[in-house]
Amino acid sequence: MGELEEVILLTVAMLYKEEAYGVAITQKLIDLTAREISISAVHATLHRLEEKGFLRSQTGGATQERGGRRKRFFTLTASGTKAIREIRDLRASFWDQIPAKALQLKSV
Repeated sequence: MGELEEVILLTVAMLYKEEAYGVAITQKLIDLTAREISISAVHATLHRLEEKGFLRSQTGGATQERGGRRKRFFTLTASGTKAIREIRDLRASFWDQIPAKALQLKSV
């Protein structure tokens, strides 16, 4: 799984109660990473993650402020939850194996 896929899965999990949809996910990623990311890249990744079975989506009702367009809301599936837990555990395992001396700043 690529970094963008990972952070999008994590963002969908963070926005669980706040309605995870394309614009909200994109804005949260920009806020958290201070990197520019296009909404089209987020949408493409969301659909790829859905095809892989890590996300599911449902369409909300049309709203007047969106010109009658509907939002597509995303949630983690059991496979998506399992994937981010496995990633967390793998990263923790790597961090646990780094000697403290390796992370000390050295003066130049």
